Amino acid sequence: MKLKWTAHPEWDDWARLSEGTYILRTNVHDWNDEELWKTYIQLTEAEAAFRIQKSDLCIRPIWHHKADRIQAHILICFLAYALWKTLSQWQSRAGLGDSPRTILNELSRIHAADIVLPLADASQRELRLRCVVRPDRSQALLLQRLGVTLPERLHVPHLAKCSGDFGP
Repeated sequence: MKLKWTAHPEWDDWARLSEGTYILRTNVHDWNDEELWKTYIQLTEAEAAFRIQKSDLCIRPIWHHKADRIQAHILICFLAYALWKTLSQWQSRAGLGDSPRTILNELSRIHAADIVLPLADASQRELRLRCVVRPDRSQALLLQRLGVTLPERLHVPHLAKCSGDFGP
């Protein structure tokens, strides 16, 4: 097997002119340059949305067989992406860049803990208090920049019914 190639010097000028240039090609003749670019950017944003849903939000395609389940899945994916974009804009306005992944990674280390105390009335019931663990210094600075104040305690209604919780 032999490789045969031929030089085309008439293409050299085109190669020099187009090097480092982003070229969009379309079969739509009635768009101007701005409309073509806007449409292309919308395409890249849609592709980014699917990448975000697969990687960052861990929402993989699920093969539903009923129309109402398909619509519900699409709604969940849409809401997740809308929240992702909202977090991105919120982060950007706070001067913290535009990658929600970094904020989620940092804040994912903030947890809540349950403090469970038996009641002294011998009723076998317990007092359950859900407290938010204090953020470390970097998390506290991030929350401050975002204008978010964490509560000290969380009320969990379903725990109150299950365990006899008298907490707020």
